[in-house]
Amino acid sequence: MLKTILSISGKPGLYKLISQGKNMLIVESLAEDKKRFPAYGNEKVISLADIAMYTNDAEVPLKEVLASVLKKENGGLASIDAKKSTADQLRAYFAEILPDFDRDRVYVTDIKKLISWYNILVSCGITNFEAEESAETEAE
Repeated sequence: MLKTILSISGKPGLYKLISQGKNMLIVESLAEDKKRFPAYGNEKVISLADIAMYTNDAEVPLKEVLASVLKKENGGLASIDAKKSTADQLRAYFAEILPDFDRDRVYVTDIKKLISWYNILVSCGITNFEAEESAETEAE
């Protein structure tokens, strides 16, 4: 599922890939308006499946981090407000999710973005972050 969820640099929120056109992608906002528009090649578009968070030893795929947040929050929205919390509160919260995260390379803005993305995904009913991997493995 995370392969079709996109982040577009310079645009807030997350977007679902609808189709591909010539030199562009057709995306739909996951926000309440469900607006569709083209995303062109000059925009930095990245799939959530391609994102990882730094730890002291390696990189952890975003789907595993999101699954940890889901487990911590029992399937609900994040218990911390990313916009109103201090940097220390955000780091403490993230340490509960990913205890060995690299404190030098994971910035507070990254944690805020993760919480924001998690809340968007849960609000849209997208909570099965691990299932796609097992389905792909079985297909191979």
